[in-house]
Amino acid sequence: MLTFEKIEYMNTTKLLAYAFHSRLKVIERYKHEVEEIQLAALRKNLFFSRDSEYGKRYDFSAINTYEQYKENVPLANYETIKHDIERMMRGEKNILWSSDVRWFAKSSGTTNDKSKFIPVSNEALQDCHFQGGKDCIALYLENNSDSRFFSGKGLVLGGSHAPASVNSDIHTGDLSAILIHNAPALIDLVRTPRKEVLLMSDWEKKLRAIVEATSCENVTSLSGVPSWFLVFIKSVILHEGKQNLSEIWPNLEVFFHGGISFDPYRDQYRELIPSEKMHFMETYNASEGFFGIQSNLLDPSMLLMIDLGIFFEFIPIEDIDSDNPRVYPLWEVSTGVNYAIVISTNSGLWRYMIGDTVMFTSANPYKFKITGRTKLFINAFGEELMVANAEKAIAITSLKTGAVVKDYTAAPTFMSCNSKGHHSWIVEFEKEPDSIDVFAGILDDALQTLNSDYEAKRYKDIFLSRLELTKARPNLFHDWLKLNNKLGGQHKIPRLSNSREYYEALMKMNNMPATV
Repeated sequence: MLTFEKIEYMNTTKLLAYAFHSRLKVIERYKHEVEEIQLAALRKNLFFSRDSEYGKRYDFSAINTYEQYKENVPLANYETIKHDIERMMRGEKNILWSSDVRWFAKSSGTTNDKSKFIPVSNEALQDCHFQGGKDCIALYLENNSDSRFFSGKGLVLGGSHAPASVNSDIHTGDLSAILIHNAPALIDLVRTPRKEVLLMSDWEKKLRAIVEATSCENVTSLSGVPSWFLVFIKSVILHEGKQNLSEIWPNLEVFFHGGISFDPYRDQYRELIPSEKMHFMETYNASEGFFGIQSNLLDPSMLLMIDLGIFFEFIPIEDIDSDNPRVYPLWEVSTGVNYAIVISTNSGLWRYMIGDTVMFTSANPYKFKITGRTKLFINAFGEELMVANAEKAIAITSLKTGAVVKDYTAAPTFMSCNSKGHHSWIVEFEKEPDSIDVFAGILDDALQTLNSDYEAKRYKDIFLSRLELTKARPNLFHDWLKLNNKLGGQHKIPRLSNSREYYEALMKMNNMPATV
């Protein structure tokens, strides 16, 4: 007998999907109206904050074109606006943005500070971050007509820094915690676990609480950072005494992931969730704004979201340290070029360099891949090794050796009187290769294949010797993060660095030989 409950189960997702059709039509305009959409976002932000202190400082009222904006307003980074943000956090109003800003996302720090605090206005919450979340669902449902997304609940994992009050009006926390705290009450109907559990500050206690609270739920979607979710998934499988996650949540169908590259984790997720209906969809939701969504499940590139209150500019990576860099609006960028991102947002970040780098794969619409960080790369010998190179090389080497890499970091070892320079890696394995030395050799070869500058420097060992690789003890990176109060949330292992700071700290904790 076909009951009402069965009818509702069969049709809920398809019925609710119709609510997204109008939004999908707007996103379709991304193909043909890029300049118009982006300039509209810029003009709206400038008009809104024309009477702010920053708006008066740079005469926003007199700006009518992009060229004027580019000429009037200087490029900025966290150090240049840090004083303004500190004033905002003390409660001063109308500084960078004209509406009250009561939330500040806590993220990894700069050279001079342990943490950055990024302003998150109500306009950014509603029109950028929350709208971006809705757009994820819209684009996913468009890709999967057989979805039962709304038949169960979404499991969110994040927020290692629970919201904390600076004073009665100002609060800080991880972006994920801020979004959880400010989400409409109705979200609790389709999300698990409850808000109080998600906002627990102790990561390890929260992990146990989430496992206990969600193992009996009907979970259809996951949202979070791959590395932290992997820890959670293994915990819930162990808790339930099952072999894989599909035995616990048979209706699970999508993981919205972001924050770090998914490639090193993809095979582990496939093994832990061996379901043919499982999908993986990348998102790019940074503290500074919601930037991108994988709009096609068969294409790993992400669609740049150009109407969420953010105006984008781009600097070719070779100009990043220039006193007068070339800066291009979105409609003037080229595919296949490494760019640093510059944003002007509806939270009061003006021509702000966030430190991420991207490469466009398409211009109709504009789709991109994250290639790394302007500071998270190794360029000690002119090799310009980006995180994207390292991630792909790890994936190639793992496939060839049967190894599974859990975490890693790498840094330069500089030339001395008695030795050439080289790259030093420390790698924690989920599954070790038969030979660490063979793994290191294949990894070095893969890096040469993927990066011509590295290959040139490695030619006949003239400038660089083969990389050295140290096997990390179990849980080394977890322990390092715990020691530095970085467990959970959006904290990430620093993959590459021109400095040996992270590498040497990890090696000190490792108690292992420094080389293979």
